[in-house]
Amino acid sequence: MFKLFTTSFWDLTARLILRNKIGILVGILVATILLASQWENMRFTYTEANLLPDDHEVNIVYKDFLDIFGEEGNLIVLGVKDSSFFSVEHVNAWNRLSDAFKDYDEVEMVVSLKDLQKLVKNTEEERFILEPFIKDSIQSDSELETLQSDLFEKYPFYDNFLFNSETKTIRSAIYLKKDIVNTPVRKDFVFNTLIPKILAFEKDTGLDVRVSGMPYVRTLNAQNIVDEIGKFIAAALAVTSLIFFFFFRSFRATLISMIVVCLGVMWTFGIIGLLNYEITVLTALIPPLIIVIGIPNCIFLINKYQHEVKLHGNKVKSLQRVITKIGNATLMTNVTTASGFATFILTESTLLKEFGIVASLSILAIFILCLLIIPIIYTFLPFPKDRHLEHLNKRWIGGFVDWMERMVKQRRITIYVTSLILLILSMIGMNQIKISGSLIEDMSKTSEFFSDIRFFEEEFNGIMPMEILVDTKRKKGVTKLATLKRMNELEELIIETPELSRPISIVSLVKYSKQAYTNGNPDYYQLPTSQENLFISSYIKNSTSDVDLLKNFVDSTGQYARITTFMKDIGTDKMERIEEDIQNKINKVFPSEKYNVTVTGKALVFQKGTKYLVKNLAISLSLAIVLISLFMAYMFRSFRMIVVSLIPNLLPLVITAGLMGFIGVPIKPSTILVFSIAFGISVDDTIHFLAKYRQELQANHWKIRKSVYAALRETGVSMFYTSIVLFFGFSVFTISSFGGTVALGALVSATLLFAMLSNLLLLPSLLLSLERNIANKEVLREPAINIIPEEDDETPENDLQDLK
Repeated sequence: MFKLFTTSFWDLTARLILRNKIGILVGILVATILLASQWENMRFTYTEANLLPDDHEVNIVYKDFLDIFGEEGNLIVLGVKDSSFFSVEHVNAWNRLSDAFKDYDEVEMVVSLKDLQKLVKNTEEERFILEPFIKDSIQSDSELETLQSDLFEKYPFYDNFLFNSETKTIRSAIYLKKDIVNTPVRKDFVFNTLIPKILAFEKDTGLDVRVSGMPYVRTLNAQNIVDEIGKFIAAALAVTSLIFFFFFRSFRATLISMIVVCLGVMWTFGIIGLLNYEITVLTALIPPLIIVIGIPNCIFLINKYQHEVKLHGNKVKSLQRVITKIGNATLMTNVTTASGFATFILTESTLLKEFGIVASLSILAIFILCLLIIPIIYTFLPFPKDRHLEHLNKRWIGGFVDWMERMVKQRRITIYVTSLILLILSMIGMNQIKISGSLIEDMSKTSEFFSDIRFFEEEFNGIMPMEILVDTKRKKGVTKLATLKRMNELEELIIETPELSRPISIVSLVKYSKQAYTNGNPDYYQLPTSQENLFISSYIKNSTSDVDLLKNFVDSTGQYARITTFMKDIGTDKMERIEEDIQNKINKVFPSEKYNVTVTGKALVFQKGTKYLVKNLAISLSLAIVLISLFMAYMFRSFRMIVVSLIPNLLPLVITAGLMGFIGVPIKPSTILVFSIAFGISVDDTIHFLAKYRQELQANHWKIRKSVYAALRETGVSMFYTSIVLFFGFSVFTISSFGGTVALGALVSATLLFAMLSNLLLLPSLLLSLERNIANKEVLREPAINIIPEEDDETPENDLQDLK
């Protein structure tokens, strides 16, 4: 009954499409215009990818920190390491450059050499006062020598913040206003103000200025993403069109396919705008993905049309059969592919949810466009010429099919042994896979800002902020000497950790106060004793508000304090070890009944997010397997067929995982996508093959061997064509400057190549070896959906006349 319904449904669909050509084309045009009007709602992301759910404990802790101290990632640093820097001319030019940024509304504060203040003890008034290192500008070499002596020998408070006393590297700190850090204003400031001024300074002085800090890095990285979208789309169109033309040798067919996929890309951008989603490093991949996935649809439809035309020479009948016979198969394969992407919707990560929604909707949209546009356009075109049909007789592809058939017939044991060896090796490789939680690992290694990140890592131990929030559970608890001593003990561990920079906190300020109280003697840069603290506290109370250096490190109530350090770009294992060491120290030093101390910061949130995604990988992949198995069960009504069909599709995933372990590609947000995407696409070949196999069984009176070889010859060519397109299409991503995108493209390409060979060699071999168990009428009951309808008799002449 359902079979009859699906057959009549596709017959009706064919009539509706071919009888309403103009109306459908107008409808597509209107839909495209409406979706294009949504492009203005597209916006590029100005925040880091938050991979954790909003209600995750790590996110809650981070939000609590931001509520108390505000946005932490608002620092841009400029650095110079040059032996010629310490000249009167260069130092004054550096200070003028830093001063120039103070006039901009986007800037909250600038701290440079000229802004450094000496904390000086005023004995008469019993208070501290601030005196600048540089009153106006450097006038002589002797003043310059005094400045260097002060910086590098007398004031450890500023060491590793604005200078490195060992390497003589100097830097300036530009703090952006916290409310513009995650807005387009940040981008305008970086490109229209910061970079032009730095370039002008470099031209005037000949000094090489290094620039970094999360706002700067995020801005340039986001711009790289934007620039690569166009590059990916152009490359995907070029590669797929060349392959398409190589197969079909027809400019007409190639042009039609390019029109269809270009419309698909336009619809994708429209969907992103309609849903008000941001363009992230993941959603930026979807437009070229749609080109790569859309071209195989075009291949199936156009190849079927040309095959039918060659068979009986009736154009209208051929187009009707394209829709009725290929429409159902392409629908099922597109649904399974979309399902692979749609599993990301079920994760709790907003980033992955948006990627899954846009990708799955775009895949279904490109299917609809292919099914409607290709048959309609061909009704207006003349009858195909003989040269357009020559590819149907290609001998080289016949040789490939013959090779596959020989392997399945004569080398079945070889196929099994090879598969087993690959499985064992892959499982060994899987045990070597590492997890990466690095914020910058996927960034362009060739970009200047990436080399600047490494520069600041070497000179100042990193730019990625890590914060420790100390809650004393009482007002003014931070300024208690007992609290300061506990914080100092924790900071000593941070100083001993080579992957972390010297921490900045109220502890440093109190040490600086004691140094000032002892008339600036650097030997007394340490916490005061209880008695000293009484005198120093009285000096601080008598000081003016200009000496209030605590506001960035202690909240207004004195209950909360922050310890800020910066982390190098290190692996997840090291980061977890450091976090564990810090947490153990916290547990030892801070009694839980008196203090609540938490570790947070962007670097830590990202690392935890990566760990969370790895857990979700197993869930999303399992969901994809279950979902697609349900499709298979619904279509074939055979549990044994489901098991047999999953083996050739899971093996390539295991091989890819093993390959990642052997070549050192870590699990990270970009590579996590590989498995669900590849599984959703590769299972399409299995569906095509098994559907044709079942049809051949019925046609050949349940003769298994004959049916397997017939299905192999019939579907092998299309599977080869589509796999080649997908292989080279995904390979386009390897031209990216982002390491994660390169890995994604290479791994999906490799997985799909393995999947093609697995479906063409292992799957038929399994069917032949297990023929008694799976190839009988009881096991292969009537399918719920007849994916490839049986050949019917001539289409009624009156129907053909109506279609004309």
